[in-house]
Amino acid sequence: HSEKHLTKPLLAVAFLASFGSSMLYGYNLAVVNSPAQYIKDFYNETMIETYDWSPDEKLLTVLYSLTVSIFAIGGMTGALLVGKLVTKYGRKGTLVRATVLVFIGGVLMGSSRACRMPAMVIVGRFITGVHSGISLSVVPMYLGEIAPKNLRGFLGLVPSIHICLGVFIAQVLGLHELLGKEEHWPLLLSLVVFPTMVQLMLLPWFPESPRYLLIDKGDVHATIAALKWYRPKGNIQAEVEEMQEEQRSLSSIQTISVRGLLMDRCVRWQVITIAVVNVGMQLSGIDAIWFYTNDIFKNAGIPEPYIQYTTVGTGAIEVISGMLGCFTIERLGRRPLMIGGFLFMALCCVGITLSVLFQAQLSFMRYISVGCVVGIIAGFCIGPAGVPFLITAELFKQSHRPAAYTVAGCLNWLSNFTIGFVFPFLEIATGPYCYLIFCVICLGVAIYTIFVIPETKNKTFMEISQMFASKNNILKEDVPSWFIMTEVTVAKVKSDEICRFMWKLQRLMHMHNRTQKEKQACLGRQTENNFCFHS
Repeated sequence: HSEKHLTKPLLAVAFLASFGSSMLYGYNLAVVNSPAQYIKDFYNETMIETYDWSPDEKLLTVLYSLTVSIFAIGGMTGALLVGKLVTKYGRKGTLVRATVLVFIGGVLMGSSRACRMPAMVIVGRFITGVHSGISLSVVPMYLGEIAPKNLRGFLGLVPSIHICLGVFIAQVLGLHELLGKEEHWPLLLSLVVFPTMVQLMLLPWFPESPRYLLIDKGDVHATIAALKWYRPKGNIQAEVEEMQEEQRSLSSIQTISVRGLLMDRCVRWQVITIAVVNVGMQLSGIDAIWFYTNDIFKNAGIPEPYIQYTTVGTGAIEVISGMLGCFTIERLGRRPLMIGGFLFMALCCVGITLSVLFQAQLSFMRYISVGCVVGIIAGFCIGPAGVPFLITAELFKQSHRPAAYTVAGCLNWLSNFTIGFVFPFLEIATGPYCYLIFCVICLGVAIYTIFVIPETKNKTFMEISQMFASKNNILKEDVPSWFIMTEVTVAKVKSDEICRFMWKLQRLMHMHNRTQKEKQACLGRQTENNFCFHS
């Protein structure tokens, strides 16, 4: 059926939503790397001008680390707002409204040097971080809800390609021949407004998520119109009926809060899983590579004039690896990309440590070090860069999904901040051995994925929930996950809904307790006299 194939509207909205949101996240991660010394000099000059006092190198390092990591604090703030925003304004509506943050942050950073105010850089980074914190959760949620199940993996990794592309663009524009000069660094930081402008002009013309329109808003006509937009020649009746069934099962369940999510034993292992993969992807060492690539190559012995070109080369590898993961995920599945990516990153972390230790005795080791950095980036972009955001959408139902993205986003950004702020001091204290810490984390996440996380390729949300039933100590004879309700929820159900619920429950439990032979016999009797299940 054509609804199972990739259509032009689906591809267009995936690229447009990612272009003005996910790409900015990657850009902001890497853009502070090239002008690092210029930013430190700016802080030093303004302190002398304002306070007639020259800060030492340690304080300048702290201020620069704050500039790098405040982006993550903003991201965590944005992640905390995701649940309320997507419930009130919808998925697309949230993305459109969040664009105003980019314009504010871009103007502050672009004007900071002219105004001689270092605080404008830090505040601007914080505000753009809030935007990235919102969009990094909302974009995969939006794409996951508009995609057919056989395309969720492909569309779910489109944002990760744009993250890699954003890193690459920041590295190219940061070259000394382009915007890598001292007078151009404020412009380099403020260029984020241009992709956002394109998104703001075009994205409002695309429809909202059909699932949000039907399940949250109850607008059947808008849902049908949205599905026809995304699948112009497809038969959408089956999708509408599936969503209506989910709407009926959730008709009395409000959107779960973060506290409700953490207290719900029925999704306990799903919550643990998103915590492990989101913390693991940030503590794998990739942010240390992105934030401090130039310093890493300098310590590895790469000559100063060639460092910026080596960095740009790693950015190209990121884009290629991201595309490789995107085009293979529906064939290989989520698990192989996660396991293979983290194991390869662990191996490269060991390689960096050994190459730095022995590069004084063996000159060729500096090239091994560069190769291992490239390997970490490639391994990350193939799977661990995008799969955690994708499976956060897949592991939860509509009522739990906003809270799940809030939890995953907060943990992701908190880990991002920790690495961005701590890594310079960790590297000073432990030297090349700091990469062994990242190696252990990568191995841990890979082992967890092998033994705990099931394959979700081509599975419906209901099938994925049932995969976790045994881990959550939910017996097969128990009520299916979409019928599980708390006492508070049951109290809110209308009397006719209770009757319908109890009748379905009795029928389902009766079927589960029979053997396959008994079921067939019962069905045979039902054809003769149509009262087998009447009682």
